[in-house]
Amino acid sequence: MLAIVDSGGANISSVRFALERLGVRSELTADPAVIRAAEHVILPGVGSAVEGMKRLQAKGLIECLRGLTQPVLGICLGMQLLFESSAEGPTKTLGLIPGRVALLPDSPGIRVPHMGWNTIMAGKPVALLDGIAKAAHFYFVHSYAGPVNPFTFASCEHGTPFAAMVKRGNFSGVQFHPERSGAAGSRLLQNFVGGRA
Repeated sequence: MLAIVDSGGANISSVRFALERLGVRSELTADPAVIRAAEHVILPGVGSAVEGMKRLQAKGLIECLRGLTQPVLGICLGMQLLFESSAEGPTKTLGLIPGRVALLPDSPGIRVPHMGWNTIMAGKPVALLDGIAKAAHFYFVHSYAGPVNPFTFASCEHGTPFAAMVKRGNFSGVQFHPERSGAAGSRLLQNFVGGRA
């Protein structure tokens, strides 16, 4: 069973539908016991890091998430929450991946938020990208992003390079929305639930 953490994000329904199209059974839950027992966990999210952490705190999920040992995939804000902190506010995030999430710079010809299709550059082999063409496009909607650091497995550029995919141990994150990224996104989700995290 795959658990989708009920973090209150607006992308939860689209994540569930994308999994259903793959024939994957999932359960939307805020129950720590159910999350700990799941074979795979997805942490979705849309919005600010401060509000995202408040929701997780209110549901008693912060220590539960930090202690998970099965494959975990953070999506969009869910990925940003895996880092140590965010420039969105004074709230500490989950601290599972070193680094601080920052606001994308606004510059001539570059609009923030970064919204639309973009390619990624894989710096290291990562099983989540198995079977996905190097030129594949993914769908992004965000104003903040994680830094490119040793835990970045793929980067993207929008005015400045940022982390598009990160991984540390059993925790992976994608800044884009695989559930809205067509065939490439479907394959990535399929790789995740198939044990290629």
